[in-house]
Amino acid sequence: MADIRKQGFHTVEANVEEMEQKIRRHRKRVVIGIAVVVLISAVSVAAAGLYFEYKEYRGYEVRSEIERNDSESTKYESFAGNILRYNNDGISYVDMSDNLIWNQAFEMQNPSVDICENFVAVADMQGSQIYIMDTNGVQGEISTNKPIKAICVANQGTIAVLTQEAGASYIGLYNKTGESLVSGETHIANSGYPLDIALSNDANKLALSILDISEGQAKTTVVFYNFGAIGQNEIDNVVGTYSYDNTMIPEISFVSNDRMIAFGDTQVILYEGRQKPEEMTVHKLEKEVKSIFYDTDYFGLVYANGDSEKGNRHKIEIYDMKGNLRLEQEFDMSYDSIGFLKNHEICIQNDHACQIYTLRGVKKFACQFDAELYKIFSSGASKRYTFILDGVMERVKLK
Repeated sequence: MADIRKQGFHTVEANVEEMEQKIRRHRKRVVIGIAVVVLISAVSVAAAGLYFEYKEYRGYEVRSEIERNDSESTKYESFAGNILRYNNDGISYVDMSDNLIWNQAFEMQNPSVDICENFVAVADMQGSQIYIMDTNGVQGEISTNKPIKAICVANQGTIAVLTQEAGASYIGLYNKTGESLVSGETHIANSGYPLDIALSNDANKLALSILDISEGQAKTTVVFYNFGAIGQNEIDNVVGTYSYDNTMIPEISFVSNDRMIAFGDTQVILYEGRQKPEEMTVHKLEKEVKSIFYDTDYFGLVYANGDSEKGNRHKIEIYDMKGNLRLEQEFDMSYDSIGFLKNHEICIQNDHACQIYTLRGVKKFACQFDAELYKIFSSGASKRYTFILDGVMERVKLK
């Protein structure tokens, strides 16, 4: 066997501990480098997020434009991701590119809609005609023999109808095809004057706000009915009654299946309960409220702020559905409407201007329009909106 020393090979004693230290140092430098890159990226993303979250936009880019030919009296609502538009002559459902999905003609003096998820009902207030529709079109029609005061639709098309005539009020429940399910009668002289009704999303619970002035002062009673198994064991299906002295409660609404909100002239009351709603929060109103608005998670109150003769100064208070104050925001603008858009943005508008605020109190967008402004829809994306203007519908991106 050849001698390996004659072929240029020789042995070297390696310092294994030193090599392991070098490897550990190298790995540490790699880890630190990766961590720095990740940290810089995270800080950059956070900084960009904060920049766009607090940025105020004063312009927009029109991405698409569609000519409108509907009448000035036409109203618009967001419905199942598309647009519902209605007037005295009918109601139609179009997608965001103005393609017709369905249309229903009618003649109504005072059409009003109520929406719950994928169902909508339109009624002729003080008239007698009601249509029930879903995203596919008309499912049922109801013709009452007494003037309609209020309607409320549930998420499977069940509808509650309040009618009044000659000192008596009538409450009826109908299924989506217009068949009568439940009916009842109250006499104003004995029970008071019904102001509003509210129906839970599953149509299992019904609430009625009743004004009583028989004793010389206003008192409102909120009555809850349950049409399920629990209510069958109660007299007239009544599972809860709450009375409020010196208070008028003209508006009540189930904001979710198990939560209802009541707006009074002296207080806002929140109720919760799967079977028997209970009073959870009472928010006292210290001064007159100019406007109310709400969605499933928040409600807003608008007050005049200061001397109205010196400007259009207003103050908004936003509360969550537990009654906790989330935002106080002042604004100086005359307005015709105020409400929540998607992502709980607050939209204030009149016929030629709008302001949009976030729940952090940031004025996200303000604009004065040349054409008359009818409605603003948000797409859910942070900078994309649809403007319904006189003669045109614009899909835009803020810039």
